[in-house]
Amino acid sequence: MHYLSTRNASVRVSLSQAIARGIAPDGGLFVPESLPAFTPESFDGLTELPQIAKRLIAPFAAGDELSDELEAICEEAFNFPAPLVPLPKATSPVAALELFHGPTCAFKDFGARFLAACMSRIRRGAARKLTILVATSGDTGGAVAAAFHNKPWVDVAVLYPKGLVSERQAQQLACWGDNVKTFAVHGTFDDCQRMVKEAFLDASLRSSHELSSANSINVGRLLPQMVYYAKASLEHWRATKTHANFIIPTGNLGNAMACVWARRAGLPIGAVVLATNENRTIPDFLSTGQWEPRSSKATLASAMDVGNPSNMERMRALYPEFALLTANISAFSVDDAEIRATVRRDFDELGYVWCPHSATGAEVYRRLVAQGSAGPWVIVATAHPAKFNDIVEPIVGPVPVPPSLAELLSLPRIETELQPTLAALRTALDS
Repeated sequence: MHYLSTRNASVRVSLSQAIARGIAPDGGLFVPESLPAFTPESFDGLTELPQIAKRLIAPFAAGDELSDELEAICEEAFNFPAPLVPLPKATSPVAALELFHGPTCAFKDFGARFLAACMSRIRRGAARKLTILVATSGDTGGAVAAAFHNKPWVDVAVLYPKGLVSERQAQQLACWGDNVKTFAVHGTFDDCQRMVKEAFLDASLRSSHELSSANSINVGRLLPQMVYYAKASLEHWRATKTHANFIIPTGNLGNAMACVWARRAGLPIGAVVLATNENRTIPDFLSTGQWEPRSSKATLASAMDVGNPSNMERMRALYPEFALLTANISAFSVDDAEIRATVRRDFDELGYVWCPHSATGAEVYRRLVAQGSAGPWVIVATAHPAKFNDIVEPIVGPVPVPPSLAELLSLPRIETELQPTLAALRTALDS
């Protein structure tokens, strides 16, 4: 299996090379040259995440140095659950896919841990230390920091928009030290993402640092995210012989891209519906056909505050015709007032507590049911509500803090403030 740039199909690399480089030399994103063809029966007898992961990812690693170690990589990465939790009090069939049981209580833990497991093997014997750059709108940076912390072969630089993430998210981003540098950028997530992309194209930084990425621009993040969609859809298929339809809270579009790839590879997945916050770049594009990135707007669902979603480049590479794209995905925007109302309503009516991001999916579910959709639906619960206590607890009362989060909250905070320029980043990395 080779990986091609979305901008130039003649750029062909192996999986290990795509993971190590992060972004293609022409600025494009790596995508698999083809997607495998599975059926639900391809996974007969497989019920656990590591088992399903090995079977699903094996074709994507075919011919690569990582292939022989894939079983060990999957055992390392997928060592916490992703339960499909029915919501029996709902008026129409629906379940929550809980992706927040990892070490930093967000779905990003799956991709970050898989990436770390792969890179630790790719880097064996390397003479030069790797520098991983990660822009984060809230959860990615903490997951990457946790996955790579104290690894002797790597330094990590986390860039997040100062004041635009929750206080507990900020603590998770800046509690590491050692080989993790955390930069609080005076700008938006889009500024952070732009700085990372510019760094990869900067000759001076490339000569002084061996750079890689851990954002969802790295294909090594997306492949493992396919796995929990495979497991959930197979579980649903085996119980009902129907396709599960997914509602996915969406910012940079990586999580949804993984679901679409899983569906395209033959997993029993039906509709894929995106839930965005008030950053409407994606729903506006699907409505008008005009791709118009814009400055991001701060919302309660801060990890989704993205005005220029990188993975739309991958989505458009998969569906180059607009009619085909809109036939395969749809999107709805949810505002802050609706987020608050949904958290309150579903706590009262369903006995379930959403984080602000997952609440966008729950609101979209209600709209679909009102429009006559019979489902069955799966709402992707992307983060634990305790990470957003300042938003959730005034609405529903105290939310228990998972032990892994409590431990991180007790650590000292270490970060450096940074102006939103490549020059500032270059100076900080070289210091």
